[in-house]
Amino acid sequence: MTRGNQRERDRERAQARAGGKTKQPKGDGLTPEQRRERDAKALQEKAARKAAQSAGGNNAGGGGLKR
Repeated sequence: MTRGNQRERDRERAQARAGGKTKQPKGDGLTPEQRRERDAKALQEKAARKAAQSAGGNNAGGGGLKR
């Protein structure tokens, strides 16, 4: 193989670009069930906001912000 230490150098460069960040476990202290409940509530609130925006925001003339 003529590749030498290219892989190792690429890994080092990638780690340096990532700022030395490593994958960390979720540190929110919640159980999976609590996390599911929190996420479901957040999704419901987001859907309600979007429905309210589309119901009341149609008179803007040109449309709203696209996200």
